[in-house]
This record gives sequence, structure tokens and C-alpha cells, in this order.
Amino acid sequence: MSSTLSALGSLAARRWRAVLLTWLLVLVGAGAGAATLGAGLTSSFAIPGTESQDALDRLSQTFPEAGGASAQMVVVAADGLTVDDPPVRSVVEDLVPRLEKLEQVAAVASPYAEVGGGPVSPDRGAAVVTAAMTTDADGVTEQTRDALVALAEDASTAQVDVVAGGGAFIAGAPALSIIELVGLGVALVVLLLTLGSLRAAGMPLLTAVLGAAVSLALLWTATAVVEVSSTAPLLALMIGLAVGIDYALFVLVRHRDHLADGVAPVEAAGRSVATAGSAVVFAGLTVMIALSGLSVVGIPFLTVMGLASSLAVAVAVTVALTLVPAVAGALGERLTPRPRRARQARPGRRSGPRAAAATDEPVDGRAARHPLAARWVRLVTRRPLVTTLLVVVGLGVVALPAADLRLALPDNGTSPQGTTQREAYDLVSAELGAGYNGPLVVTGEIVTSEDPLGLVADVAARVRELPGVADVPLAVPNPTADTMVVQVVPEEGPSSESTEQLVADLRALEPEISADLGVDIAVTGQTAVGIDVSDRLSASLVPFALLVVGLSLVLLTMVFRSVAVPVKATLGYLLSVLATFGVVVAVYQWGWLAGPLHTAATGPVISFLPIILMGLLFGLAMDYEVFLVSRMREEHTHGASALDAVHHGFMSSSRVVVAAAVIMVSVFAAFVPEGDATLQPIALALAVGVFVDAFVVRMTLVPAVMALLGERAWWLPRSLDRVLPSFDVEGEGLSRRLALQDWPRPGARGVHAEALALGSRRPGVAGLLADVDVHHERGVLLVTSAAPVQRSAFALVVSGRARPSGGRLVVDSLVLPEQARAARRRVALVRAGDGSDVVAAAQAAASGGAGVVVLEGLELAPARRHGDVLAPLVQACCERDLAVVVTTSPDDVEGTRDLAARLAAGQDADVPVSTLALAAPDSPPPAHPADSSLDQLLEGAR
Repeated sequence: MSSTLSALGSLAARRWRAVLLTWLLVLVGAGAGAATLGAGLTSSFAIPGTESQDALDRLSQTFPEAGGASAQMVVVAADGLTVDDPPVRSVVEDLVPRLEKLEQVAAVASPYAEVGGGPVSPDRGAAVVTAAMTTDADGVTEQTRDALVALAEDASTAQVDVVAGGGAFIAGAPALSIIELVGLGVALVVLLLTLGSLRAAGMPLLTAVLGAAVSLALLWTATAVVEVSSTAPLLALMIGLAVGIDYALFVLVRHRDHLADGVAPVEAAGRSVATAGSAVVFAGLTVMIALSGLSVVGIPFLTVMGLASSLAVAVAVTVALTLVPAVAGALGERLTPRPRRARQARPGRRSGPRAAAATDEPVDGRAARHPLAARWVRLVTRRPLVTTLLVVVGLGVVALPAADLRLALPDNGTSPQGTTQREAYDLVSAELGAGYNGPLVVTGEIVTSEDPLGLVADVAARVRELPGVADVPLAVPNPTADTMVVQVVPEEGPSSESTEQLVADLRALEPEISADLGVDIAVTGQTAVGIDVSDRLSASLVPFALLVVGLSLVLLTMVFRSVAVPVKATLGYLLSVLATFGVVVAVYQWGWLAGPLHTAATGPVISFLPIILMGLLFGLAMDYEVFLVSRMREEHTHGASALDAVHHGFMSSSRVVVAAAVIMVSVFAAFVPEGDATLQPIALALAVGVFVDAFVVRMTLVPAVMALLGERAWWLPRSLDRVLPSFDVEGEGLSRRLALQDWPRPGARGVHAEALALGSRRPGVAGLLADVDVHHERGVLLVTSAAPVQRSAFALVVSGRARPSGGRLVVDSLVLPEQARAARRRVALVRAGDGSDVVAAAQAAASGGAGVVVLEGLELAPARRHGDVLAPLVQACCERDLAVVVTTSPDDVEGTRDLAARLAAGQDADVPVSTLALAAPDSPPPAHPADSSLDQLLEGAR
């Protein structure tokens, strides 16, 4: 992957004008699609298939007046007046007919009606005029809501206050404010401190903003075909900006490092995309997989939110891989960082080896370049067990409030202060009781009843006996007497625990009513729908957590080739999640810091926050884990001790990780003060989660645990290592290719190997090749071994068909296995034992322009045809310095050598013929039947 990304980065930097124009066209096209096709957002959180939603859908068909949303006109009389006094009565009686004339109003219930009237407060000082709508809350138009507000304002007098509210009013889409720009301002400051250049600091911001704009435009366009919740765009914007800045920063820092080393801008862009870009791809994929994994919950609006956020991350990754190198190519050498001046020692400060020994500081240039990181990593690893216990216990204490976590969907009680729906909600709670803000509806089919009125009355009587019921103001059949509706007012508000219990009690009453009265009831209404959604989301937390934890273990095991590192990373992720839940509960349920954080409302946490947080924080946690620990692993594989690898890897990567985390926290935190009750907890949770995971877990706990484990941190069972695929997330493949591109000399042709090795997954074969050294640039190389499988293994490896497990290998100037795809095009492989015409195959390979031809299994061809097979290959060696590799049995080596020499003499040319005898493998190899294909022969070869 690193080679492909390197080519992509170099191309983007070289053709920067075309790339910039392409992104501009994408932005314009997405914006045009949003403007012409966008159908708007929805605030519905329904889940098809739940009892409440199915009952509500049936009710909207059989009893439209009860199945739609309802508007409330809260009438409050001045002190000393009641709703029975003429000034108040006249206002209400004038208001009712005007409401009935409004579009989308199906029926109006006056508080003075004898049957089914609107509720009146116990002291008769307030009443509610209820208007049943013909549609649900999402279907109520803004014109209708404006008309309701205008009627309330017109009806209000000096003695009577009328406020419009109820379920017809839903919270609008969260809007951006000037506060969000503060987060970008903090990000700019951090980038300036990190990069030391305003030009460089502006790049990640500009590219991230462009990517976020494209994501929002695409998301708005998608509303033409799918329902998108009002929270999804700002959630996608938060995530898109945060990861967009971070991913661009990772690539840009690596690019500037290459420029500082004297690498040309185009080449530097290619290398940065191949190295940092590989990690960006891995991190982005983990975030997208986690967010897309929300679809496994089976909740449509949550699936859309997850996919919308995944889209934002995908765009951010694409921007980092294409737009960032394009801008870098446009700026060229101007992005080269200025050389840092050496730090001068203060008077009296000791320097030199003794000073380093006195402070336990390694005599290493990285410690001088990153003094704060060096001090911190020494501090946390000096007593790693103490550090580990402090972090685990501390996060455990912070997580304690999470035990009190309660989930609910937002209602008008969480709407911003000053809105008409919030004012009406508070008035109803104060004058009539909080339960009137979220009445439940008990419905059922009564088509077979001979006494529908009596049946409905009996059901209502059973319902009144339940604890938690404040009132049953309405119990009627529909006009066709086939559906009944019993309205139940809870004692407490829609999101209270007692209301949740009342819904459970009503459903538990269904078997009794069915047996005694012959009617199957269902509990519905917006309050019941919200409770069902929260219950479904709560039940999905554990399966989703298992999915995320399992994915974390598998991915990190593949990346780090270790058992301990993935387990440690996953446990750290769980600590971050639990601690974040604890903070959210303390702030939004217990009311801590409500003033400073400008908390919109306290109460149960928004239902989908936990699963959103778990999905996104998983990806970000893996992101930081990869950037930190991959450097530690790189140091360890290059020979550093376990502790030195932790120190050096931390110092090399901590600066960028700190900057990225601060930026991400700033962007998320900026959405807290002015966010609505839905977005605020999500923004705070993401800000706290990133802070805890980046600074407490990854920057403190991880180095301590790695130091505590020592060499055991990198242990992986050999059997597991053979099964797991490998991921090159830090561009090690490109680094290796660059290191070997001039080995053994620039432009070297032929086959060159040093300590070449090849393992096998087949039982009984410990190693097919080991410590193979060869340098063959032209002529014929005869490769022999007593084990046929070894000869075939060598043929596969040098032709790019099998991946070597160790050593150096350059074939026709291509570094293997990194450039195996190109090698398979430039190295011809002729198989003598596969049943094809080997002579024709050899002739085609000799005339096809290949730089190297590998002839596998010459002994399998008829002896009389050996000359016909070798002749075109030897001729090509004479004409264009072709390098030919021939594998054959030890018995045929001398005859093949003499035959090749005679063929060369016949051409009157000097064609070198050399021999390579492969060392015997560690274990006896299996037999090599003549009819075995090479793929079967080395099935599972690494």
C-alpha cells in the first residue's frame, strides 16, 4: 500500500493545479446538488417494528385525530382570575374556532367541553386548548407553527397569557454560532506552535474546512432519498473538522521533515503520503468501520448518523491523501522549516555525559529536541507500576457516576430557554403537572365489541388503578367504533423513571385485559416511542461494545504483531469510555458545572450518545495508539531495548499526537457552550473522551504499561503470526524500498539477494529458504537443491510470486516484496512441469522484453527438449544481457551447465553460467509430485 500511496502523493504534488481544480469542481457540484435536491432534515427518532411505533402507525390510519401530533395552547389567567371568569372564557372561546380553521389541524379540544375537553389546572387558574394535527411532528410545516405562535400572541391580553407549544413543536436543527470559531482559533494557535509557520499552520485548517464543506453538501443532497436527522450534519461537521485537521497535520509534519532533510518537494510529498498517509488510511478506516458499525443496531436514524459521520471521515482521508500534497506541491520549498537554533546551556547547568547520567536522560539527540516529552516519558516509566495503578484507580473514580447513567430522547423540556415550546412545557409542568407534557395513549381494536363505550370505560377503569397514573382524561372509541383510545397522564414527566415504569406496567396489564375484556391493547404516543427507542439503544450497547472490542483486538494484533499491546490498548479504550460516561452523567444528570458549561438542560442523557461515543472514540483511540506504539515497535525492531524503544518512540511521536489531540479537543469543546440539548452532551463527551484517551491513557498509561511489560510486550505465538495478515501502517515498506533502491549499486539488473529467507505454513516445513546470498546480473544461474520444494520456492520468490520472510532481495532493480506487482510484469516465469508447451513458453519469455526470466523445474521437461528450451534464453542473454534463473535437480546440473555453454559457444558469445546450491531446510520437505502446481506447492507461503 505504501508504494501506491507514494505514487499518489507524488502525482498530486506534481499535478497540483489539476488536483486543486478537481476539488473545486467537487465542492461546486456538491453544493449545487444540495441546493437543488436537498429535501431538509427530520427530527424524528422513530424505530419501525417497536410496539409503540406500530400502534402509532395503525392509529394514524384508523383514528387520525389521535394518531398525529398535538399542539397545546396554554392559557394562564392573571392572579385572581380563573378560567371560568368572562375575560378568560372569551379568549378561549375566540381561540378555538380560529384554531379549527388552521391548515393541518384535525380537531380542537376546548377546556369547556363536557367530553374530551382540554385539561384544567386544579386551581382553575390555567387550562390547555389542545389541537390535534393531521400529521406527525415532522409533517407539521413551519407555516403552521408560525400560525400557531401568531394566534397565541394575538389572543394574549393583559389578563390572559397564551403560549403555543406541545408535540407539534420540535427542536430545530442545531445551528452554528460564533463560539465554534473559537475552536478553530485554538486549532490555529496549536498549529502555529507545532509548525512554527503561519503558511504551514493554515494548510490543515483550510483543507479540513473544504473537506467538511464537501461532506455537508453531500449529506444535504442525500436528504432527497433518505431521512437525515437534524443532529447528523453538525455531528458530521464536528468529526470532519477534527479528523480533517489531524490527518492533514500528520501528513504535513512528515512532509516538512523530508523537506528539512533536503528531499525535493514532489518526492517529499510522495514519501509523506506513503508513511504518514498509510497511518491516516488505517486510522480513517477504523473510524469509518466503527461508525458504520452503528448499522448493526438496526435503528434507521442511527444508521444514517453513523454513515453520515463515516462520509465525513472518508472525505477527510481523501483530502489528506490528495489535496494536502497538492497544496504542498504548489508551495514547494516555501514549506521547508527554518533550522532550529541549538539550545544554549544556562549558567551553572551541567552538561555532557555526567549531566545526562545524573538525570537518567539518554545521551540521545531526540531528548534534546523534545525535552518535555523526554522528561514526561522518564517520569511515567520510572515507577511504571505506580503510574499504572494511579491512572487505573483515578479513571475508575471518574467513572463512578456512570453507574447512574439513564438514557432518553430529547423533548420540549430540553429545548433552549426562550423558545415557545420550552415556555409552554414549563407552564404545563408548573400549572397542571409534568405528566401532561407527555401523555400516553392506550389503543386497541374493538371492532367485535357490542358495547364499545362500555368496553372503553372498563379499560380506562383498569388503567386508573395503576400506580403512577395522574389522570385518564380521555377514553373514547373512534367514529366507526373499531378503535379505542385511552389517554393516560403520568404523574411525572416524559423522561422520568416513574413514566418508564408506567409504560411497563401498562404493557404488563395487556394479558389481563385481553383475557377479561377481549381486547388486545398497545401503548403508544410520543413518550412511549421515546422510551422504546431508548430501550432498544440500551440493549444494543453490550453487543456493539463486544463488536468494537473484538475489532480492536484483531486490528491491533495484525498491526503490532503482539498479544499484550492489543489487550492493553483495548482495556485503555474501555477506561476512556467509562470515564467519559462518568463526566457526562455528572454534568448532564447531576448538574455539575451547569453554569460554566451553559448546560441547556439536565436530565437523562440523549439515548444515542453512548453508542456514538463508543464508535468514534474507538477509531480515535486506535489512531493515537498506532502513531505512538508503531514508533516504539520500529525502535525495538531496529535493536533498541524494550525500555529505550518506549522512550525513543514516545519522543519521536508525542509532539504530533499532542497537537492533534489538543486540536480535536478544541474543536469538539467549541460546540458545547451554544449547542442544543442534543448536541451539547455529544460534543462534551467527545472532547472529554479524546482528552482522557490521548493524554491520560495513551500518553501516560501506555508507556508505563509498555515499560512494565518489557520484552513481553512484543510476544506473539508463532502459529498466530503465520495466520495473521500484515499491515504496513507506518510506511515501512516505502522506507525499505528507498533504503534498497541503490543496493547493491544504482541501476543494478538481474537478481541480488542477501540472507534471503522464506517460511512456510505447511506442517512439517519449518523453513523453505534460509540465508540465501546471490548476485547474478547476466547469463544463466543454475539453482539446485535436493529438495524440489526449495527450488520451486526460490523460483516463486525471485519472480515476485511469493513473499520472502526475511533478508534483502532486488530483482531487475525492483525491491521485493514491496514492488512485487511490478516484478510480476517484468520477471517472466516459465514452469516446465505444468503441462504447457515449455519450448513455446521459453521462446515467448525470451522475446517478450523481460529483464529476468525464471525457468522452474527444467528436470521435469523431457531431456531431449532441454536444448530447445534453453536455446532462446541463451540467445537473449547474448543479445541483451538477459539474466536467466534455471532451477533443476542436482543430477541435471552438470549436463545443463555444459548444454548452456555449448549453446553460448554456438552464438560465438561469452555467456556466464554459475551455480547456486541451496542449503537444506530445517525439516524434511514434502514430496514434489510432477503434476503439482506451484500454487499448491507453496500454499500459504509467506
